[in-house]
Amino acid sequence: MAKSLVIAEKPSVGRDIARVLKCTKKGNGSLEGDKYVVTWALGHLVTHADPEQYDNKYKEWKMDDLPIVPEPFKLVPIRQTTKQFNAVKSLLNRGDINEVIIATDAGREGELVARWILVKAKSKKPIKRLWISSVTDKAIKEGFAKLQDGHKYDALYEAAVARAEADWVVGINATRALTVKHNAQLSCGRVQTPTLAMIYEREQQIKNFKPKTFYGLQALTNKTTFTWHEQGSNQAQSFDKEKVDRILKSLDSVHSGEIVDVKTTPKKKYAPTLFDLTELQKEAHKRWSWSAKETLSTLQHLYEHHKIVTYPRTDSKHLTADIQGTFKERIKATTSGDSRQAANALLRHTTVQAQKGVINDAKVSDHHAIIPTEEPVILPNLSDKERKLYDLIVKRFLAVFYGPYVYDQTVVTLKVGNELFTAKGNTVRDQGWRAVYNHDEDDTVSLPDYQKGAKLEVRAVAQTSGQTKPPAPFNEGTLLAAMENPAQFMQGESKELIQTLNETGGIGTVATRADIIEKLFKSFVIEKKGNDLYTTSKGRQLLDLAPEDLKSPALTAEWEKELTKIAQGKAKKKQFMDRMISFTQKSVKEIKMSDRKFKHDNVTGKRCPECGKLLLEVNGKRGKMLICQDRECGYKKKVSQLTNARCPTCHKKLELRGEGDGRIFTCKCGYREKLSAFEKRKKDAGKTKVSKRDVNKYMKQQNKEEEPLNNPFSDALKGLFNNDDK
Repeated sequence: MAKSLVIAEKPSVGRDIARVLKCTKKGNGSLEGDKYVVTWALGHLVTHADPEQYDNKYKEWKMDDLPIVPEPFKLVPIRQTTKQFNAVKSLLNRGDINEVIIATDAGREGELVARWILVKAKSKKPIKRLWISSVTDKAIKEGFAKLQDGHKYDALYEAAVARAEADWVVGINATRALTVKHNAQLSCGRVQTPTLAMIYEREQQIKNFKPKTFYGLQALTNKTTFTWHEQGSNQAQSFDKEKVDRILKSLDSVHSGEIVDVKTTPKKKYAPTLFDLTELQKEAHKRWSWSAKETLSTLQHLYEHHKIVTYPRTDSKHLTADIQGTFKERIKATTSGDSRQAANALLRHTTVQAQKGVINDAKVSDHHAIIPTEEPVILPNLSDKERKLYDLIVKRFLAVFYGPYVYDQTVVTLKVGNELFTAKGNTVRDQGWRAVYNHDEDDTVSLPDYQKGAKLEVRAVAQTSGQTKPPAPFNEGTLLAAMENPAQFMQGESKELIQTLNETGGIGTVATRADIIEKLFKSFVIEKKGNDLYTTSKGRQLLDLAPEDLKSPALTAEWEKELTKIAQGKAKKKQFMDRMISFTQKSVKEIKMSDRKFKHDNVTGKRCPECGKLLLEVNGKRGKMLICQDRECGYKKKVSQLTNARCPTCHKKLELRGEGDGRIFTCKCGYREKLSAFEKRKKDAGKTKVSKRDVNKYMKQQNKEEEPLNNPFSDALKGLFNNDDK
């Protein structure tokens, strides 16, 4: 009997699909039933070959060999997952398999995962596509009931290949050219280098910023403070101190004013748009200082494991019309969560309707906004992080079914002498969607019942002043916003550049931006100070050495726009790659001809145990490291690790430094404590002693960039580390 082979992206999703399709017989990396065989990748199973896999001469990095431009590109199984690739290949070659159903993530990268497996396995069998936005049993059943022709997504696959080949050509050649030229580990990329350039540009804006003092006036009455507004411009401040001084002097002898206008205007604020991935990452950073990758990892677990949210890697904040019929079921699924009151209030209505603009098919490309699925949430199964993120998504979803936040804004204008002063007040009429968020704050700003023509005693007119402030340094949240919309963050650029940026739609994609930021940390070109991001000396030198065009956010954004056109069938991969190869040739030539030098300025007095050269000290994302300055050596060693243990003096996170029995906790405030003393202190406080082995295990987990650990041991250890002596 002929069967269909289903290829999922990960084992967890594969097992879910197999359960729905009643595939229970275990095979080699697969589950089999009467009609289907379900197998899976482990993320990517196939990738582009490294340069040395094209020719042995590329094992040694030489400037004379650049640029390397494969023709054609070669695909190879990833060494660590070759066993699973061979298992999938064997299934593809089975005689009873008559078609392949691609069930990888429904997006550009998911398409690439499956198609590369088929290409490398030389499978010519017909393909169909499962395209779903959640992995609940219901969504899987509905998806299999309306499988689509796999070749419908050929253009999406072509765009994915173009992106991968462009990144290989630009990244491999620019990185090798800079590294060979300067004998230092200098990594360049099509997206990471312009992202680094934006961080540096912000630093320069702050450094070169010259504050200006501005001045204003306030009229103080018995019940209200009124703010001066310049007639004509209606500005509340002026940089002209002499002018403000003259006005102040002219009002010295004025001790009363007249209400010349009282205007009340009804105002409405609608609920914020639903989340796409970038917006959710920004919000999680704003609330809890989470990294972009931290948010994506937690979100992915809510999607794959708990099945309570829809597809994470979406760039849309809207829903399609066909989702409307599922609204009540999705709302019902949230009634056991923290927003149960808001959800139950909606369910009491016969129908629920989203606010205007939420449903917009034209603004949904591959996937709609991130919203809850119809799967009821089981709160005890969620970690603290998962619960926080789920609650954030639920509240944003429920809010769009509530009415607008309605209030009256009253503006009272007081004339003192020949000058006008105003005061504003708000009266809330209907909390609307804000009720979902249980806002404790009251936006009501009460004003007395002023009447036009009334006279008020003016007790004094006082001058105010302040200074303009520079833009804030980037943090991960604002950097994501800048990558999404670079034009808003570019100052002093030409109108032509700003227009180009506005038209292109950002650098990177929602699916790749978190990884780009992580790459910048791992290559030690950026570092964190608090929550703020700064370039390192290495990063600044890299920007000085990199080709000019490779640093341009506008050019990179233009490339992203071209990739989108390829995915839509409006542009061809060949023309795009011709441009990328030409760009790479120009970049390599520019690097070769450069007479600029790279200098390590973080050299320590310690020597590498492998090659004897002096080590460099670098700030990693989670602590300090010593690395060898010789790229060919590659020696690395951790110096310190930021932990969740809190300083008993200032309550900041402690660093764990040293090795073995000599490890010591240190704090910026000067507090120091040996690991042994830390253990004894906690034991004396009535806590279970934490062994060195437990600490090692905990610290290893802290290093992981994957989903948060969620088990009784970690919860106990975190509680111990976070418990401060009172």
